[in-house]
Amino acid sequence: METDIRTQLLSLAEPEYQKFAASLIPNISNVMGVRLPAIRKIAKKIAAGDWRTYLDTAEDEYFEQVMLQAMVIGHVQTDLDELLTRIAAFVPKIDNWSVCDSFCAGLKYTKVHKEAVWNFIQPYLKSDQEYEIRFGVVMLLNFYLELPYIHQVLPLLDQIKHEAYYVKMAVAWAISIAYVKHPEVTMPYLQHNTLDDFTYNKALQKITESYRVTPEDKQLIRSMKRKAKKQVQTLNR
Repeated sequence: METDIRTQLLSLAEPEYQKFAASLIPNISNVMGVRLPAIRKIAKKIAAGDWRTYLDTAEDEYFEQVMLQAMVIGHVQTDLDELLTRIAAFVPKIDNWSVCDSFCAGLKYTKVHKEAVWNFIQPYLKSDQEYEIRFGVVMLLNFYLELPYIHQVLPLLDQIKHEAYYVKMAVAWAISIAYVKHPEVTMPYLQHNTLDDFTYNKALQKITESYRVTPEDKQLIRSMKRKAKKQVQTLNR
């Protein structure tokens, strides 16, 4: 099965697209160059067949092979316990933002099992591994930035203290979406938080980039930006 799938993926690879896709994910070097809709089409076929054998024997040599596994898990039909087991087995394979974010977005059955998945992702938010944390954060921003969960989400995001770039960017992204959806809840958090300056300012930047935020609110958000410490020290001399 895996040999056939690998052959399929290689036949769909596009050299020019490979260069483009590889440029978007600078920390990996194993991109074939297959477009995501093509991978998703294969994933749906696998999910409708013997997907367990596929997941048990799937190879991880190429980015697209890992992405395919992520998409298959998002399409399978089984009980919650098996789904969570499959998710837990897959998370250690995540080594880039693209697989992480596509994987999380595809776990739509979270909407039916909100509390169980909420409990499941909590340990990932406390991990010391970059992409385990990002997995937890992106799950939060996809499925839990709503009442009543948002009141728990913001303190959880504030507790994440990890220096990895893709963790900081995920936290900033989550906070920006929280503001867009619930500004009345998120503004007090923005005014009183323990975020590092980079994450905080990135969150503000992403808020101002949203078309759903009014010009007046964008002006206020821009005024809240923290100045670089060196600049503040210079001004205080």
